[in-house]
Amino acid sequence: MTDDRQKHPEVPFIPSRRRILATAAFAPVLPASMAGIAHAAARTTGARTLVEPVLTQLSDWTDVGQALGGPGDMKRFMYHTGLPRRDLKVYSRGVRIDASLALGTHVSFVRYSDGSTLLMGDVVLTEPELQPFIDVLQQHGIMTTAIHKHLLAQRPDIWWVHVHAHGQDPVSVAHGLRTAFDRTGTPRPEAATATSLPPLDMDTAAVDAAIGVAGARDGNVYKSTFVRKEKITDGHLILPPGLGSTTSVNYQPIGGGRVAISGDFVMVAREVQDSLVALRRAGIDLVELHHHNLTDEPRLFFVHYWAVGDAVQLAKALRPAVDATDVVPMAGVTG
Repeated sequence: MTDDRQKHPEVPFIPSRRRILATAAFAPVLPASMAGIAHAAARTTGARTLVEPVLTQLSDWTDVGQALGGPGDMKRFMYHTGLPRRDLKVYSRGVRIDASLALGTHVSFVRYSDGSTLLMGDVVLTEPELQPFIDVLQQHGIMTTAIHKHLLAQRPDIWWVHVHAHGQDPVSVAHGLRTAFDRTGTPRPEAATATSLPPLDMDTAAVDAAIGVAGARDGNVYKSTFVRKEKITDGHLILPPGLGSTTSVNYQPIGGGRVAISGDFVMVAREVQDSLVALRRAGIDLVELHHHNLTDEPRLFFVHYWAVGDAVQLAKALRPAVDATDVVPMAGVTG
């Protein structure tokens, strides 16, 4: 069966009726220094003209940061803002979930050579926040592309929502996001500060060797990240490596040398069953299998998982599932 999404590879960002006059007045926000590359970076594939992302500087996103209510940072092509739900006390399988393990709201903006901007993000919401948040998104023309779970049974009930917009006015989109966040308890973004943290209760060097990538610390959580090798597109937009196409393994020490792990594997269709089999053979609990986006190509699937045990042994157990997918360590990606 042919997927209808392949027949309609572009889903435009369509403002709500009440905002259409306001957004029509905005011109592209591409910095003057990049104006000359607008056509050079577009490439034609078949009937589609693919548009490349362009590098920007933190100063290019000042207005977006102000609209979101706090500072972000640059992750190569992406202007990224983290809004971890540290206001929530969430338990799953008897474990108090650290915000860096599975409660991180993230939104990223990417500038393109045609002057447009793409928003993609993942938002953590309590069940009472879910419908009001989506209502506000719809009022501002911001799409919801997935609603699902990242954890097994949890209290309180938490949902994860993926958001998407593409157009010429990123500040308007940021204002829409801010209005939606204000319907929730999501804390405002804060500037990163240098703090002294105690050593993690896990052998990170041995974990790196077992899983096959150098990880990084995020507060009280250790993270291993891989990215798809092939070019990923969203409609006619080429996604920068790491945007919507990563495999993540997150380790939260819980005492006694044990960790809780949570994350997701990114797969194409032919890899799904081998990955699921590898995870279950390793004793890893499966949480959900789903999509995150509507018009990605190749079509990407994500499986979320959970386990508790020794960090190194879990890393070794996960390695066959990693090897069943066409990914490379994120640290080695430069494109």
